Amino acid sequence: MMTDLEIAQQAEMLPINEIAAKIGLSAADYEPYGHYKAKINTRFDQGTINPEHKLVLVTSINPTPAGEGKSTVLIGLGDALTELGKKTIIAIREPSMGPVFGMKGGAAGGGYSQVMPMEDINLHFTGDLHALTSAHNTLAALIDNYIKWDNQLNLDPRRIIWKRVLDINDRALRDVVIGLGGVTQGVPRETGFDITAASELMAILCLATSLSDLKDRIGRIIVGYTYDRKPVSVGELGFEDAITILLKEALKPNLAQTLAHTPAIIHGGPFANIAHGCNSIAATRTALKLAEYTVTECGFGSDLGAEKFLDIKAPELGKTPDAAVIVATVRALKYNGGQNAKELTTENLAALEAGMPNLLRHIHNLKQYGLPVVVAINRFLSDTAAELGLIKSVCTEHGVTAVITDSWAKGGVGTLDLAREVIAAAETPSTFIPLYNADTTIKEKLNTIVTKTYGGKQVILSKKAARQAKQFAELGWGSLPVCIAKTQYSFTDDATVLGAPTDFDVTVRELEPKLGAGFIVALTGTIMTMPGLPKRPAALNMKIDADGTITGLF
Repeated sequence: MMTDLEIAQQAEMLPINEIAAKIGLSAADYEPYGHYKAKINTRFDQGTINPEHKLVLVTSINPTPAGEGKSTVLIGLGDALTELGKKTIIAIREPSMGPVFGMKGGAAGGGYSQVMPMEDINLHFTGDLHALTSAHNTLAALIDNYIKWDNQLNLDPRRIIWKRVLDINDRALRDVVIGLGGVTQGVPRETGFDITAASELMAILCLATSLSDLKDRIGRIIVGYTYDRKPVSVGELGFEDAITILLKEALKPNLAQTLAHTPAIIHGGPFANIAHGCNSIAATRTALKLAEYTVTECGFGSDLGAEKFLDIKAPELGKTPDAAVIVATVRALKYNGGQNAKELTTENLAALEAGMPNLLRHIHNLKQYGLPVVVAINRFLSDTAAELGLIKSVCTEHGVTAVITDSWAKGGVGTLDLAREVIAAAETPSTFIPLYNADTTIKEKLNTIVTKTYGGKQVILSKKAARQAKQFAELGWGSLPVCIAKTQYSFTDDATVLGAPTDFDVTVRELEPKLGAGFIVALTGTIMTMPGLPKRPAALNMKIDADGTITGLF
């Protein structure tokens, strides 16, 4: 059996101009990056979204640490829709090199449902994440330089909230002290590093609708507070143009293709457990203009990425999904039902049945928005007929169609049944219902998510978070949506509490204003904005020979 990388390396790609022509792009609409990648020009007119064009959102249940193949199903679905004669574009996020070299691996799909060129996409691609890293750290350097030389606004070095970032997992950089070594080295202060995917600039890039909107949003970023605790923005410091210049090329969506040559727009990569978890509005709007069906994703489950897509991205996008797909696996449901992680390949109907409430809650979460829902059962070789049949029968009892998919092994052909159900769902009339009213308080929004989406009892604000909520309301930020940073493994803020628990509290330890992105981040539990590497990182399995052939990348 070939690995994902071996399958990708043996595939024949079409020149990028042929992919562009498939979706009606002229030579002036894109800039080739080699033979198989391109940037779509920001001057390309995304125009008004055609109301007849369909948007399909793919999410998942709470996963095992290894992931459940959501991207693989999404890519297979895109290829299947193309096979059924629908003009289709998939719009997904760019991978971060942190997980690629860590535990989770890349985000280019797998088996015969992959985006190409797989190695480039999982590594440097077109340099977007490097540009974001440089722009973020340039702003950090400008802030420290401002404090050293004049500091006319009396920015308090103890209250700088703009950290530095890297596109790697590096726990050693979470908390650092800078400016040591004497007067010439700057002002000593405590700070730290986040991963680039958690940068507010990443969120801004994914929510900006134009170059001018990008600059306006960057100008609204709050970098810290003065000695009398007044917020200071990038615009007040005068750095917004310089940072925008560094992101001018990164703002352009990237065009690539699947193994079956379905066009793929891959752009932006915020994590859903620590950020808003959605690809760029520019990418999604471009796909919606050019294709009958746009298949897009959100990170992790409905409690994280889907909630943020629907409450943060959709209002900015100007369109809500016409249908939603929940990716479920036998092994993840058994994991949520209490089966030992090392025994997930062994049939266990009792554990599977005990884990089914997790899937049912995710179904409920999307249905409460008024969305038609289809469940995609991503088949693994160890799944038994009895286990697959149990999932399908429980879903049927609850009025939802569940379809077994073989995206990894068969690509689009193995996803045709799912595609047919998605088409039927997307053509079903529906009315979108927002989860919360923007005019409610920060705590009320958080409480709504905890009770309606997580199934919990209430949100509890720490003393610090309560003080911040009051301050933010006084500053006029209370009407912004909220973005909860939380573990992806549980509906609670504790990664060890699996299944579908009830009657629990979620504690918010701190709030962070992201005015450029346009939301308030709520940090819960022990969630980290700079991940660490596992004991045996994926980097140890990677090899490269004298000819430049790579193995071990996944």
